Amino acid sequence: MKKYFTFILAILNFFMMNAQVLKGNLWTAKKVENTYVISINDKASILESLTDFVTTQKIKAGQITGIGATNSATLRFFDPQTKKYVDKAFNEQMEIANISGNISENEGKPLLHLHITLGRKDYTALAGHLLDAKIRGAGEFIIYPIDSKIIKTKNEDVGLNFYDFEH
Repeated sequence: MKKYFTFILAILNFFMMNAQVLKGNLWTAKKVENTYVISINDKASILESLTDFVTTQKIKAGQITGIGATNSATLRFFDPQTKKYVDKAFNEQMEIANISGNISENEGKPLLHLHITLGRKDYTALAGHLLDAKIRGAGEFIIYPIDSKIIKTKNEDVGLNFYDFEH
């Protein structure tokens, strides 16, 4: 039994030694090995907070996932005929059932491409490209960096940004 507890303590020490707590004005995070677990402050902008995080941590590419709650979100829908986005704001308390997306670079700046699914109090859902939302309650995210630089450029024929593997 003593060997078992010694083994468990060794594992806990390993993870504690390999974890680093980080703090920004809009977020708090913990880095464990090459993964970041981020909590965004109540009433903070998701896009502003995550952009600040990836900028300060010098993350050039990666994957983002998250959950939480919001009372203000603006979604975008891309109309391929007009090649324009149509934005719509929703101002009500909603669960963030899922945020998923990626981190890349456009014109030397971080580009977060996020999609969101929101749950309303009547249990219906909204989904779309996230322009922005404010946390109202909790905002919990995980970022998985990729050790590379991924660039997106706009394809004028389609009207959207695509990965540019030539650069």
